[in-house]
Amino acid sequence: MTTGVPLSTAPRRRSRARTFLPLAVAAWLILEIWLLSLVAGAVGGPAVAALLAGGIVLGAVVIKRAGRRAFKNLANTFQQAQQGQQPAPQQPGGGNGLTMLAGLLLMLPGLLSDVVGLLLLVPPVRAWTGRRLSGSLERKMAAAPAGSFGDAFQQARIHQPDGKIVQGEVIREDGQQPPRQPGPDAGYRPPLAP
Repeated sequence: MTTGVPLSTAPRRRSRARTFLPLAVAAWLILEIWLLSLVAGAVGGPAVAALLAGGIVLGAVVIKRAGRRAFKNLANTFQQAQQGQQPAPQQPGGGNGLTMLAGLLLMLPGLLSDVVGLLLLVPPVRAWTGRRLSGSLERKMAAAPAGSFGDAFQQARIHQPDGKIVQGEVIREDGQQPPRQPGPDAGYRPPLAP
C-alpha cells in the first residue's frame, strides 16, 4: 500500500542542538566542579557546603512562591471566565515559568547555575529572556509544516519496518443487541478515515 509519501534513503542530517547539547552539558558540569573546587580552596569546605545548602533553600522558597502565584492567577482567570470577563493577556516573561526555572537553577548544586538563577530573579532580565524565548518559539512554530498529531503518527508508522496501515471499520456481531432507539445518531456512519 502506498501513501504518496516519498521515502528518502539519504542519511538524516543531525541538528546542531543534538550535536552540541551533550558537549555543552559536559562543559557546564566541568566548569561547575572547577569553580566549586576553587571556592572550596579559598574559603574552605564548610563554607561551600553552607553556600550549596543556602542555594537549595532559596530555590525551594522561590519555587514555592511562584507556584502559589501561578495557582492564584489560575483561580483569578477561572473566576473572570465564570463572570463572563475576558482575562487580560499576559506579557512574555510575566509568567511564573521563568521564576520556577530560576528556583530550579538555584537548587542545582553549583555556582554558575546559582548565578544564572539569581539573574532570572531580576524582573528586567526575566522579561527580556521571556521575550526572546517567545519570539524564538513563534518563529519555530511558523516554520513548522502544517499537519496534525495523527499525521505525525501515521508518518512515523510508515517509516517503521512492516508498519502497515490498514484502513477499516470494526463491526461487532457476537450476540443479541438491544433494539436501537431512533435518534439523530442512528443510521449509517461513514468510516473515520478516507
